[in-house]
Amino acid sequence: MEYIVEKIGMSRTITVPSHPVTLLRVLDQKVCEVNEGTAIVAYDSGKKMNKAIEGQQKKYSLSAEFNRFATLEVANTEAGDLDITPLVEASVLRSTFNTKGRGFAGAMKRWNFGGGPASHGHRMGRRTGSIGNAEWPGRVMKGKKMPGHYGNTQNSVKNEIVSYDAENKIIAVLGSVSGANGALGRVKVAK
Repeated sequence: MEYIVEKIGMSRTITVPSHPVTLLRVLDQKVCEVNEGTAIVAYDSGKKMNKAIEGQQKKYSLSAEFNRFATLEVANTEAGDLDITPLVEASVLRSTFNTKGRGFAGAMKRWNFGGGPASHGHRMGRRTGSIGNAEWPGRVMKGKKMPGHYGNTQNSVKNEIVSYDAENKIIAVLGSVSGANGALGRVKVAK
């Protein structure tokens, strides 16, 4: 079963020894349509609506708070409120979020290169260094570690569930989850 969640942030348990946990809030979701185990689910992303979303809301007779749609694997067999009872028995979650975007980054930040010498009289600094070959093949090979766009890629990780607050719909998972606080992602019951 899959759910759309918002990353609240990180905290720690009050037990001894203490463990780091990430807090995830399950968003309010409505199942609009069920088709062979997958469903179209509406949820609130906090973003503005456009004409296409207004048309979808009319199609499924939804209120204005549900302004985004996703296709998920759900426990429901018919349209209505999303069934969150599988989260009560779950012990392991697979979380999928986008990592923090860092824009255009140099090779030292992006690939953890060491850089050049820091003494007097050199011009290397934080540069990549030599990237080409000799006469053959006479080009830069594909996949060469160079400066470029860093971050904002999808990342999945399995986490053990520490606790689940059914009243507030907050899941505490052991360890970290990618993405910034407030980011939206998906969780899937793995075990």
